[in-house]
Amino acid sequence: MMKHSQLTWLLLLFSCYHILVSFNFYTCEANQIDNLNKLIKSRRSRNPPHTDSWSNDDINGEYSPVYVGNQDGQKEADKIESLPGQPQGVDFDQYSGYVTVDPNAGRALFYYFVESPQDSSSKPLVLWLNGGPGCSSFGYGGLQELGPFRVNSDGKTLSLNEYAWNKVANVIFLESPAGVGFSYSNTSSDYRYVGDNRTAVDSYAFLVNWLERFPEYKTRDFYITGESYAGHYVPQLAYTILSKNEVTNQTVINLKGVAVSLFATASSLSFYLDKRGYGIDCTEQAQIGNAWIDEKTGVQGEYDYVWTHALISDETHAGITKYCDFVNYTSTCVKYLDQADEEIGNIDAYNIYAPLCNSSSGPKSSASAGSINDIDPCSDDYVNVYLNLNEVQAALHAKPTNWSSCSDVGWTDSPTTILPIIEKLTTSGLSVVLYSGDTDAVVPVTSTRYAISTLNLPLVSAWRPWYSSNEVGGYVAEYKGLTLTTVRGAGHLVPSYQPERALTFISSFLDGKLPPPS
Repeated sequence: MMKHSQLTWLLLLFSCYHILVSFNFYTCEANQIDNLNKLIKSRRSRNPPHTDSWSNDDINGEYSPVYVGNQDGQKEADKIESLPGQPQGVDFDQYSGYVTVDPNAGRALFYYFVESPQDSSSKPLVLWLNGGPGCSSFGYGGLQELGPFRVNSDGKTLSLNEYAWNKVANVIFLESPAGVGFSYSNTSSDYRYVGDNRTAVDSYAFLVNWLERFPEYKTRDFYITGESYAGHYVPQLAYTILSKNEVTNQTVINLKGVAVSLFATASSLSFYLDKRGYGIDCTEQAQIGNAWIDEKTGVQGEYDYVWTHALISDETHAGITKYCDFVNYTSTCVKYLDQADEEIGNIDAYNIYAPLCNSSSGPKSSASAGSINDIDPCSDDYVNVYLNLNEVQAALHAKPTNWSSCSDVGWTDSPTTILPIIEKLTTSGLSVVLYSGDTDAVVPVTSTRYAISTLNLPLVSAWRPWYSSNEVGGYVAEYKGLTLTTVRGAGHLVPSYQPERALTFISSFLDGKLPPPS
C-alpha cells in the first residue's frame, strides 16, 4: 500500500482546486481545495463513491413527478429591502430565500437572485453553480466573482461590481446540495449521503418550483452556468432536463430543444418555457468555466501545465511522463508526484501569478473596496465574516446559520468522467462551449484541450484571438458542436481575475455569438 503522505498528495490530483502545490491551507477553515481533496481520498477508501458512468436512478428508473409546492406570496416575502452595508445607487431588485425540494425530508435549497437594472423583463435568466463539491455559489460566485457586490475588507460593507453579470442578465445563485451554505435538510442523513445524482434531481426540483414562484420568467431564455466541479453539475442537470421530458406524458417539462455551452468551470443552458408548463427551446448555448470533466486528462494536463510554466524540473516531469498513466498509481509514479509538489512550493494554484492571503491580518477595521480589476487574495475571509453577521442573515431571510464557504457533506457518487454526458448533449444537437482562464493550474487549459481531443471532433473555425477593450481577451477555436475559449490572464475564478473580459465573453455568449474578433 502507499504511504499515507503519498496518498494524501496523490488524491490532490483529481481536485478542481489547488493541485500540484504546497497549498495555502491557512486562508480559511474549509475551502474548495479541502472538499475536493476529501472526495479524492475517499476514492481509495474502503467505501469509495460510486465511479460508474453517471446514471440518475430517478431518470432511468420509473418516473415520478417532481414535487411542486404552493408558491403563493413567496416571491414578495423573498424580496430584499436592502443588504447591510450596501452602497448608494443600487438600482436593481434582489431576492433570496428557500425553495423546498423534498418536503418529506425537509430539504430546502437557498438562493440569491438579482435582476438586471435595465430592461430586466427582456433579459435572459442565468443560473450560476459553484463546485467543490459542497461549496457555496453565493459566497464564491455571488460575492467574489460575477455578482453585483464585492465584500470590502472590513467584512461589513459592500461595493458595487461594475462588471457584474446582471448588467446583461437576471442571475440566480443556488447553494446546492443541502448542507451547503444556507441550504439545509431536517434529515441528518442527507448531509452524509449525497452526490452527483441527488444534486441533479434537487436542482431540477428547485428550478421547477422557482419558476412557479417567479412565473414571469417562464418565457425567458434560461442558462445554467458555473465553474470547476460544476463541470459535473451542469451537464448532469442539462441531461436530467432532457431525460425527464422523454419518459412519459407525466413529464413536467415539455422540451423543445436545448443549446448547451460548457465553460471549463461552468455551463449554460437556454430554456423557453411555454404556456403549458416548462418547455425548453434552446436558442443559445450552455457553458462551463475551468470545468473538471475528466479525471485522467485532467490530472495529466495539470502536471504538463506546471512543467510548461517552469514550476517543476525537466527531470521530475520526465519521471511523471514515464511512470504515470494517471489511472493506476504505482509507488514510483507517486514518488515523482511528491517530488513535483515539493518543487512547486507555496503558491496559489488558482492563479500561479497571484499573491497569497496573509490571513493573520484578518478583516480590517475600516473598509477598503480596492479595485474590481485586482482581486483581494483575502476575499474568502471577508465574505465569511459578512455572511455570519446576524443582520445580514436576517436581511437574506436565511435561517440562523454558522455559514461557511464550503461544507462537510459526504459525497457518495461521482463518476471519473463526464465526457459521455457531454457527447450525449452534443449529439442531441446542443452546442457546447468550454472556457478556461489561462493562469489556472487547478483545471488548466491544457486539461481542457486533452479532454476535447478525446472526442475527435472536426475543426470548424481555426484558433484566433478575441478582443475586449481593444486588447486580446483570449483565444477561441470552434469544433463541430463544441467551442474552446480561453480568457487571458484569468485564474480559476475567471470573473474574479478578469471581470471585464468575463463580461465581454458572457455578453457574446448570451447573444449566441463567438467572442468578438476585433
